[in-house]
Amino acid sequence: MTDRPDLSTLPSYKAPKRSLFSARKLALMASVVAGLGAATYGFSPTHNPADLFTTPAHAQVNNEVKKVQQPVGFADIVERVKPSVISVKVNIREKVAKDDSNNNDDSPFQPGSPMERFFRRFGGPDGLPPGLRGGPRGGGVVTGQGSGFFISADGFAVTNNHVVDGADKVEVTTDDGKTFSAKVIGTDPRTDLALIKVEGGSNFQFAKLSDTKPRIGDWVLAVGNPFGLGGTVTAGIVSASGRDIGNGPYDDFIQIDAPVNKGNSGGPAFDVSGEVMGVNTAIYSPSGGSVGIAFSIPASTVKSVVAQLKDKGSVSRGWIGVQIQPVTSDIADSLGMKKAEGALVAEPQANGPAAKAGIESGDVITAVNGEPVKDARELARTIGGLAPGNAVKLNVLHKGQDKTVNLTLGQLPNSLEAKADTDNNGDKGNSSRGTDVPKLGLTVAPANSVAGAGKEGVVVTEVDPKSAAAERGFKEGDVILEVAGKTVGTAGEVRDAITAARSDNKNSVLMRVKSGGSSRFVAVPLAKG
Repeated sequence: MTDRPDLSTLPSYKAPKRSLFSARKLALMASVVAGLGAATYGFSPTHNPADLFTTPAHAQVNNEVKKVQQPVGFADIVERVKPSVISVKVNIREKVAKDDSNNNDDSPFQPGSPMERFFRRFGGPDGLPPGLRGGPRGGGVVTGQGSGFFISADGFAVTNNHVVDGADKVEVTTDDGKTFSAKVIGTDPRTDLALIKVEGGSNFQFAKLSDTKPRIGDWVLAVGNPFGLGGTVTAGIVSASGRDIGNGPYDDFIQIDAPVNKGNSGGPAFDVSGEVMGVNTAIYSPSGGSVGIAFSIPASTVKSVVAQLKDKGSVSRGWIGVQIQPVTSDIADSLGMKKAEGALVAEPQANGPAAKAGIESGDVITAVNGEPVKDARELARTIGGLAPGNAVKLNVLHKGQDKTVNLTLGQLPNSLEAKADTDNNGDKGNSSRGTDVPKLGLTVAPANSVAGAGKEGVVVTEVDPKSAAAERGFKEGDVILEVAGKTVGTAGEVRDAITAARSDNKNSVLMRVKSGGSSRFVAVPLAKG
């Protein structure tokens, strides 16, 4: 081997001073260079640089690194799924002139509901900022934008109900810029889903609805038409599942943190397999824009709803005919239950399946067909997921005793009947002030002595604002029908029922209260002494 030249003999060369520090620094640099796989001439003249990765130790390290590698981008996935996503444009003829300052006039949600107050819908007539909306205000045509995606090659597509609700004309634009007319096949306001069919086209690229429930922490890609800017892709993760956002008894949303905005409504949320895990439908937005909290309808719900919409244009759900409410810890204590679980029947509907089967107010439904019921929402989803006409077995806690009830499901009415009991707010000046109920902070009078209060129970004529009753939501005009499972018609009967509950060492007393035409149970803590 040829000797290397002695560079120190050259005139231009100045030998650096040797020191412990510089030697250590050189060693560190050498280790870094070797670790990066740079040229190693002079360190190991008998090995090729590639040989460094052929040793067992380096091969093991390389394999371990590959195991934990994550994708640096989503371009391959997006390229595959983006053609299935469409922009949805709707024209809605206004029936009443509206003030531009109020952008929620077209909201399909009940005024004052949690969805209306806290969750700003996006898409539909409000899908564009006021400056980008088409058509005159007041008796004219409002143009809105939303999103959707094909689920079959022949042009069936999914979007949100509130995107196409009330639309006179629906157009979709595909990823390649082609525009088609579309027809609304069916809608389901309860889950905010709609099925549309594109006319005049075929062989569309479509997305597959996932069969797998997403896990918290999974990647998610939201593709849609925010603010009319079609074909936009954002990424995030699944933040939570099973979210109840106050939109209705069938709430079971996936929460994601991918940025979505107005106009993303109806668009898909894809997993990294390119399958649709959910349909984007709502955002939490104190500011009106994305703050990283969005909600998607799970693919499992979409599948069942879309199948019925395609088959008959509407959704049929099982129905047992009861008003239900959660079992709180106070209510559980009042009923002698060990755990706060199940669904408390506030009131069975007259002639409904539950009433005919003997279910009464105060019963707690604990299981359906042998499957435990965690809470009221789960009961609603379970019954709603069964077809009308099915026979079901309910486990019920009735007056402290377990019993089994068999019934046949009815069909959930498409429109809920309003129970507006306006007489409850009638003139109460015709009655006396009422009688105080000690330690509850309530003043009550027989209902039949107060105009408009009805014939049953006692009406609340006054509530101490600092009392336990006030904390539980009692207000003037409420009618107390039962206390501790006993019907009451006078203040004396209320006092007697409370005394009996205290004698039984109860921490709270359960009352059935009628307010605004509907009934509910309220557990009121009992003051000691």
